[in-house]
Amino acid sequence: MTESRTILVTGATDGLGRALALDLAAGGEALILHGRDRARLDRLAAEVAGLGAPAPRTVLADLGDLAQVRRMAAEVRDTADRLDVLVNNAGIGGGEPDGVTRRTSADGHELRFAVNHLAGFLLTLELLPLLRASAPARVVFVASLGQQAIDFDDLMLTRGYEGARAYRQSKLAQVMTAFHLAERVPADEVTFTSLHPGTYMPTKLVRDWIGRSVDTVGTGVAATRRLVVGDEVAGVTGRFFDRTEEARADEQAYDPAARALLWERSLRLTGAPQLVEGRCR
Repeated sequence: MTESRTILVTGATDGLGRALALDLAAGGEALILHGRDRARLDRLAAEVAGLGAPAPRTVLADLGDLAQVRRMAAEVRDTADRLDVLVNNAGIGGGEPDGVTRRTSADGHELRFAVNHLAGFLLTLELLPLLRASAPARVVFVASLGQQAIDFDDLMLTRGYEGARAYRQSKLAQVMTAFHLAERVPADEVTFTSLHPGTYMPTKLVRDWIGRSVDTVGTGVAATRRLVVGDEVAGVTGRFFDRTEEARADEQAYDPAARALLWERSLRLTGAPQLVEGRCR
C-alpha cells in the first residue's frame, strides 16, 4: 500500500500516543489525533506539520464522558471519508492519583474501567461502519500484560478498591473485546488485535505509577506501529501480542461466556450501537 492511510490515534498528546503519532507522520500517514487539551493538541499538530506530513485533523474529547466520545465519533464520521486504522491508546494507569482513591466518570462508572475500556468500546462500535467501508481496516487496542480476571459481581469495584486491580481488569477487558470483535467481523473487512507495547516505558502513566522504566518508548512505538501498518500482520485478527511476539492473555479472555457477558454489560453501560455481524457490503 503506497498511498497514505487515515489513522486515528487516541491519547495522542503524551507518552506512547504522541511518539506513535510523530512516527506515523514521518512515514507520511494522514492522522486524526485525539486529546483532551486543545493547546496540547494544537502544539502536536504543528509539530506533525513541521515534519512535512499531511496536516493532521484533531478531535477533542474527555474519554471519561461517554457523551463526548459520541460527539468525537460523530465528528470523525462527518469529516473523514475513510478510516483505515483506529488505535485505542488513551488510558489511565493504576497509580493516579494515589492508587487507592476510587473515582468515577461523568457517567458514574469506575474511572479506569470507563476510560480504558468503555470509551474505546463505544468509539470502536460508533466508527465500525466507517472502518468497514474502508476495508481492509484495522483496530488496535493498546493493552497490557498486567491483566486480572474481571469480577462481574462487582464490575465497578465498589468493594476493596485498588487502582492496580482496576487497571488490570480494564486492560483485560480491552483484550476480550478485541477477541469478541474478531470472531464476528470478517478479517478482510476489519482486523482486531491487542498488545502489550512495552514494560514500564518512561511515560507519564508509568512515572506517576511505577517511578522507574524498563523498555524505551521506542520499543512501544515499534511494536504498535507493526500492528497499525505492518504488512506482515495484514489479515491477522483476534491475537494478543507481547511487543512483537504473540502471547497468551489471562485465561478469562478465552472463556466465550465471559466475553459474551462483558460484551452485553458494556453495551448496556455505553448504549453503543449493536454490532451487525457478517459482511457489510
